[in-house]
Amino acid sequence: MDCKVVLVQNNPALGHVRSNLEQHVASVEAAIRAGADLVVFPELSLTGYFLKDQTYELGLEPDAPLLAPLLELSKKISISFGMVERSREQRLYNAHVFLEQGRVLSVHRKVHLVTYGMFDESRDFAAGDRFQFVESRLGRFGFLVCEDMWHLGGTYLHFMNDVDALIVASASPGRGADASGESLASVRIWQTLLGAVSLFTQTFVLYANRVGWEDGISFSGQTCAFDPFGRRIGMLEGFDPGELAVHMRSSELQRARVTTPLRRDEKPWVLLGQLEQISGLRAKPSAERA
Repeated sequence: MDCKVVLVQNNPALGHVRSNLEQHVASVEAAIRAGADLVVFPELSLTGYFLKDQTYELGLEPDAPLLAPLLELSKKISISFGMVERSREQRLYNAHVFLEQGRVLSVHRKVHLVTYGMFDESRDFAAGDRFQFVESRLGRFGFLVCEDMWHLGGTYLHFMNDVDALIVASASPGRGADASGESLASVRIWQTLLGAVSLFTQTFVLYANRVGWEDGISFSGQTCAFDPFGRRIGMLEGFDPGELAVHMRSSELQRARVTTPLRRDEKPWVLLGQLEQISGLRAKPSAERA
């Protein structure tokens, strides 16, 4: 798990996959020159976010010929990036892809699509049905895409899967002002959430968020990383594109998990039994109506 990670805070051109791909390649090549082992991009980093009627035409399979330059570069560095995945069944997914050693190692399909407020993801995307994790040459990684992070189930499953790091890809707009007036409320809330999850799951948390504007909406950036003790170990402040380099060390994971053995003492079977009871009770009314 001892490795150097570069988190890219990009500003993709909406709907322009080829030019965004060129920027990805440039960022990956820069990360290689910097001696990084892994480079992480934000949610939908290859396409932009508010795609609307463009969504279908921008969908690709993760091993599409267009993405060959990234697959080739993944022989030198592991790469995690966001795209619109078009499945063989012609479903579209908000996907985060992990490339390593010249192949597609994992594809996480966003489970919790956002369909409230300014968001309408369910209009164009199908929801994923599992939380993906991957055994990489660098360690075990779990994936969450933006709204996935706001639901406890995904982080708990990754905790039980004993992941070394959570890759959290986001396209989060900046909203509201916090009480101090010095920061956005949405940024403060994200920082609190990321720190709490890293502390409770005893993992590194790698958060890549985009910047820029789309449809009058500003994305808040603030890409950052937390260690297994819930301490922030790096952050890109401001609203400009950039790269953040952080180091993850196995010794930090070991120290956190020996000091407070949360995994050892966890009792998932207690939750499983009670969740089955709760689910059964909730299912009864509809079954009775049928």
